[in-house]
Formats: sequence, C-alpha cells, structure tokens
Amino acid sequence: MRADVEALDLKDVTANWVNAEALQHQVDQRIKALADLAHTPLFFGRLDYLHAPGAEAAEGAEGERPAAGGGSTDTFYVGRRHVHDADGDPMVIDWRAPVSQAFYQASKKAPMDVGLRRRFGYTGGELTAYEDEHLTDPAEEEGAGKLLQAEIERPRVGPMRDIVATIQPEQDEIVRAGIGGTVCVQGAPGTGKTAVGLHRVAYLLYAHRERLARSGTLVIGPNRSFLHYIEQVLPALGELQVGQATVDDLVAHVEVRGTDSAEAAGIKGDARMAEVLRRAVRSHVTLPTEPCVVVRGSRRWRVPAYELEQMVRELLDRDIRYGAAREALPQRIAHTVLVRMEQAGEAPDDRVQNAVARTPAVKAAVKAIWPPVDPAKLVLRLLSDADFLAEQAAGILDADEQKTILWTKPPRGVKSAAWSPADAVLIDEATDLIERTHSLGHVVLDEAQDLSPMQYRAVGRRCTTGSATILGDIAQGTTPWATASWEEALAHLGKPGATVEELTQGFRVPREVIAYASRLLPAIAPGLSEATSIREAAGDFSVRAVDPGALDSAVIAACREALGHEGSIGLIAADARIPVLAGALDAAGLAYLAPGEETSAEARLTLVPATLAKGLEYDYVVLDEPAAVVDGEPDERTGLRRLYVALTRAVSGLTVVHAAPLPEQLA
Repeated sequence: MRADVEALDLKDVTANWVNAEALQHQVDQRIKALADLAHTPLFFGRLDYLHAPGAEAAEGAEGERPAAGGGSTDTFYVGRRHVHDADGDPMVIDWRAPVSQAFYQASKKAPMDVGLRRRFGYTGGELTAYEDEHLTDPAEEEGAGKLLQAEIERPRVGPMRDIVATIQPEQDEIVRAGIGGTVCVQGAPGTGKTAVGLHRVAYLLYAHRERLARSGTLVIGPNRSFLHYIEQVLPALGELQVGQATVDDLVAHVEVRGTDSAEAAGIKGDARMAEVLRRAVRSHVTLPTEPCVVVRGSRRWRVPAYELEQMVRELLDRDIRYGAAREALPQRIAHTVLVRMEQAGEAPDDRVQNAVARTPAVKAAVKAIWPPVDPAKLVLRLLSDADFLAEQAAGILDADEQKTILWTKPPRGVKSAAWSPADAVLIDEATDLIERTHSLGHVVLDEAQDLSPMQYRAVGRRCTTGSATILGDIAQGTTPWATASWEEALAHLGKPGATVEELTQGFRVPREVIAYASRLLPAIAPGLSEATSIREAAGDFSVRAVDPGALDSAVIAACREALGHEGSIGLIAADARIPVLAGALDAAGLAYLAPGEETSAEARLTLVPATLAKGLEYDYVVLDEPAAVVDGEPDERTGLRRLYVALTRAVSGLTVVHAAPLPEQLA
C-alpha cells in the first residue's frame, strides 16, 4: 500500500504550484502513516460470523462481496490498520470499523452473530500462537484467555503502546461513544483510562475524519514527561494530525518565571477570578459626555452624547467580547450619521458608512469611550495596584484574599514581571474576554482532577463548539485546588451535561498492590469505589522497614533486585530525596534515566520525583520513604493522594522501603 502511494506521479495534475505543494504534503503524510512498525503485527484477531454482516442489505444490489482475505464473506481479520491487497480488496479490517466491534463486545450471553473469535499471539512480530472462543458453544466456559492475559501483563519497555488487542467491553463503549457529547471517565489506577482516551480520539478521527480535519483535535496532558510517554500511541494507529500540549502550553502568553504560594495559587485559580477580570476589562469603558461631530465635505453631522451613551449601554448589555464591541461601535456611530444624511436627502451607501467609521472624529470618540486593552497589562495592573484590585474585586474577594495575591514588589512592566503559571491562566481568561479563543473539534484532557477552576475554563474555551473526553481519578488529585467532584469540574469546563463513566476494573496494577494502596481511599476520596484487578498474578509486593542510616543502601539493593526481572524499573521518591538518591545510584554504578526518557534493554531504571510520577507506569517500582512523599506536600490529604499515585505505578511488583514510620492508614 505504501509502495502504491510512493509510485504516484504528481506531475501536471494540479493547476498551480500552491495546489501541487498541498497535494505533495498529503501524499507525504499518507506515506508516513503507512510506515511499518517493527515487531507490530498487522492483525491480532479474527471473527467468523454465522451470517455475512449486511448480506441482506447488499443482496440483489452488488451481488456477493469479497471478504477480508478473499475467503468466505463471514470471516474477517481485525488489525490496527485497514489493509487491502493489490486489487483493493480488504485483507485486514480496521479495529474501529463497525464490523470489528463484535471482537470487543461479543460474549456468550450476547454473541452478536459471532460463531468464533480468535486471538493471535505474537513474539517479536512473528505469529506464535492462537486461541479460539466458540461463542455459540454452550459446553465451552467463558473467561479471559491466556493470550489476552499475557498481552495485558507484557513487560513495559519504551513508551506507552496501543491496547487495540486487549480493549475490554466497558472500555470499548467509551471509545465508540458519539462525537456529539462530552464523556468524563473516572478511572482508578490501572484501568486504562489514558489508553481509552487516546483510542477514542483515533476512533473519532476514523468516524468523523473530514469534520475533525477542519476543526482539529488536541490531547492535553499534565506535563512534558507524560506527553513524551504517550506520543507514539496515535501514530502507531496511523493518526498523525493530533496535537499534544500541557495546560501551561495553552496559556503561554507570557514567559513564566515565578511561583505562587499554595494559598495565592488557590485564589488565582478560583472561578471567582473570572468575574474580577470581567469587571476589570469592562472598567475601561467610559460613558461619553461630548458629542461626536463628523465633517463630510461642507457638511457637519452631529451625534449627541446621549445617543452615543445609548449605543455604549446597548453593547455593554449584550455582554459581547470587549474587542468585538470596540469594532462594532464605530459602525454604530457611522450608521447614525448615515441616517442623518438620508433624512437630509442624500443617498449614501455602505462605502460611505465605512468611510465615516474611519474618520478622525469617530476614531477619537471610540478611543476615548472604548480604548484598546492589553490582557497582560490588565492582569499586571490587577496584581500590582491595590486600589484597582479592591475596586474590581469588591464583594468577590475579601481584603485578606486581595492582599494574598498582590505582588509585594510590583514589576516595571510585562516583560520584567515574574509571572507564575496561575498568572498565565488569568491572562488567558482576559484574552478571551477581549477576543474569542479558537475552538477545536475534540479535546482530550488527561489527569483532569488536578486542574483549578480557572484552568478548566481555559481548556473549555478550546472546545466550546466541539466535544471533549475528560480523564482522571479524584483519588489522584495532588494539587491543593484539586476538584472535589466531576460535576463541579464539568460545570467549569462549560460541559455540565456530560456523561460520567466509572472504570473500576484494573488491568495493570497487581491485586496485592492495589489492595494495599486502596487503604488510603477512605482518607483521600471516601466516595469512590475500590478498584479491582483482573491480573491473575498477585505480583511481587513487599514493605521493608530499615534503620535510618541504612535507607539509601536498602533502596539501592531493592533496585538491583528489581533489575534482575524483565521490564522497566521506576525508583520513585519525594522530590527532596532525588539528589541524595541520584548520588547513591552514581556511587553504586547504576545507570538511570529521567522521567520521559525512553527505556531500552540497556537502560531500564528511571529515577522519578513523586511530583512527576502521575500517568507513568513501570514493571517494577521501588518506593523510597512514603512519609517523605506525604511531607513534601502542603497538606496531609494532598500528601496521601501523592502517595496513592506513587504506590499505583507498578505493573508487576512493588517494593516499599522506609525508615520513618508509615502513614497510619498504611501501618
């Protein structure tokens, strides 16, 4: 298929060089999308239908159509990509196609007209096994087969991979949900919520390609390490046009060089700041006290102050964006002048109205009434000028809250200011109050539980006319402003009617590990259901208490032990402990990576600060000093949630090493 595209002759097929460049770009993208993936099979399953799907509808119209592989019309091979032969007949059906859905949804109770479902096992890209389920055979027991179990438990080396061969029915329902609505997925650790979100994007691009090609799609993750970890999933499925960003990337209107206290960041991230900013923007409007006199040739046309005031009040009442209203005002004034001209017997047209709108008198009036506003300068003034902040925040923020967010030493200007991440979100809000933010067709927001209300608003602006997939776990909220409920978060996003789905069946975290971590749930998220795991292996799990002087050596010993196993190893520790452990690893001669760096057969150990562990996974995890992880956060609840995240990064084994007493919930 790739060779066919490479052989296309594009000479003399376009009208001009611009079209030629555009066509060549499309061809290059198609070639890139058809690249072979080493060790990745083209198909992983087969469906034998009892009857040819759609045969009744097709009968008498086109005759009997060829099936996948050129065999009978009821046999289909299912794979990551659609594959056709030299004649264009399908050999492998895309996993997203309607006929493939039964591979994920069919069961003994609801066979969906499938007689046989076959799963193929591969080693290094070579077919090594297959496993059959006869869904209409009452004598055959139902259950997860060994191939499915082996694929789920396969060691994690390198970046995150697709899960098209192992998608479970409850995951498939979310993946194939329609584009019309927003879906929120509350998923316990290891339930595959991130994979579900990425595969949902792939499905929507398959089902609504033209629509999303025009409007665009975006995946928003918590940090760069996480985005690097997931960046190969969609290209492996042939989808190259999906953007990736963090929330900080979305609001990068200024250079962020400063930090806020937890209290100040909490206030700046509060939804009340949206009204403070709205007031601040509108405060620049001044009601007119002087008439506007327009000179046209030998005639003077006068628009009195009270008429100008009516126009201004009408625009304010409509509550349209500041910039749009500022552009509308000169046209309103010019239209009034045109009415005067017509009443005087003249016959002006639209060109005259535009000319009047550009006259010095009208421009001067608009500048005095509705001056331009720079979003960054506006936020700078709010955070620097106590009187201005008090005026705009009256009845919204109390005096102590205003004092908390005010800069103690105001900067000279926008470029010299030490903006914090929360300040950048405020500037983004102000920017949208002035000019509308471009909306995308679909946005995936992962680790959503950590966003502040103002960050939710920033993301919501990017999908006002589109849909979204929201992914997260309330129990893993590790910011002081972490959301208390999905209903609250969805309201801030502007998607209050979204469906909330809960995934509780885990596929990644071993049973003993998730049971141990779940001891923290009553303290960190009492309303959530405890996760379960379908993994048959209990996993290697141990908790080791050591003397304070022996902590570092015990951690190094646990890392060596973990390296004796196959797969990736993550050493997770409180941020303050990272330099100490880095020195210990260097002294022991153990090479290690930073989060986001790709593991390989030669480098399998990653040193992970607890604050960056979210969303990552490792076959074996060594967790250093849980008490230090808890103490590294501003409050106990946030600290216990950070610990919950760290405990649930393991796929096959977890070793907890501690010298200080464990938190009482784990003891």
